[in-house]
Amino acid sequence: MDFAGFQLRNNLFVAPMAGVTDRPFRQLCKRMGAGLAVSEMVTSNNLLYATRKTQRRVDHAGETEPISVQIAGGDPQMMAEAARHNQANGAQIIDINMGCPAKKVCNKAAGSALMRDEVLVGQILEAVVSAVPDLPVTLKMRTGWDRDNRNAPRLAHIAQEAGIRALAIHGRTRADKYMGNAEYDTIASIKQQVRIPVIANGDIDSARKAAAVLEYTGADGVMIGRAAQGRPWIFREIEHFLATGEELPAPEVLEIRDICRSHLNDLYAFYGEWSGVRIARKHIGWYTKGLAGAQQFRQAMNVEETVEGQLAATDRFFDHLHRQGVQLQLQPSCYEELAA
Repeated sequence: MDFAGFQLRNNLFVAPMAGVTDRPFRQLCKRMGAGLAVSEMVTSNNLLYATRKTQRRVDHAGETEPISVQIAGGDPQMMAEAARHNQANGAQIIDINMGCPAKKVCNKAAGSALMRDEVLVGQILEAVVSAVPDLPVTLKMRTGWDRDNRNAPRLAHIAQEAGIRALAIHGRTRADKYMGNAEYDTIASIKQQVRIPVIANGDIDSARKAAAVLEYTGADGVMIGRAAQGRPWIFREIEHFLATGEELPAPEVLEIRDICRSHLNDLYAFYGEWSGVRIARKHIGWYTKGLAGAQQFRQAMNVEETVEGQLAATDRFFDHLHRQGVQLQLQPSCYEELAA
């Protein structure tokens, strides 16, 4: 897929998720079939550039290109400076966060809170595009502020005129947060109105759902977020289904063990033992969700303090399932017919 001047493997994107899409997770998803992975958002507050958290978020050493970095903020000049700062640190695509519904972001007039101020949105987009003329700038947003104010189509036109190269749209409003079901009518409408690529996001949790959303909206690609947590092979499942119309079988238990183990080792290397063990706990929880004995296993992981102990326990858990002959099923989907 040709995207913002880069030739991608496919039209499957990893959604930026705070505390999730760090470099180890992005690299894993790319290995498992994602065409592009967007970093977790980086603040535009330059007072925080020197913090360990921000420095890790701008660490792209050895990362598969292209490198897309999401920035967040509500001041045009600070956002412009953030774009230049991240370009200097290896970013090849700058993505603007106008989709996060979290209070700590929206209370600072950033994230999806920006959608209430269309004039400010235009100023931010123009400032960032002008700040990094050699880089493509993309935008992630929601369908609107609330269900009575679905102004994403107007903002899409503003974005296009400002020089934004692509749009990712989550099919919920800011007020919806992650409740209810995503809707795709607004995304379909925007796709018909703009010339730039549109990426559909929200509730895409299976190969069949991805295909249905692409067909219904006419979008150029799909963006996967929560469904990839503990299930990064969803990208190869979608890629295969879109190419062949056939579903891949669910991965074997031992393959999941190996994927999980590789991910854990990358986390330890990236964060160090103390932080790596703690960050790994949530990923282990996602990998084992729904499996027999998972709750007790996760409770044990919450008190395990060492890399060696965590890896050994993970091996024992999956090896036990393998000896029991456990076979995974394809992930159940919230897929429904998307009636016209």
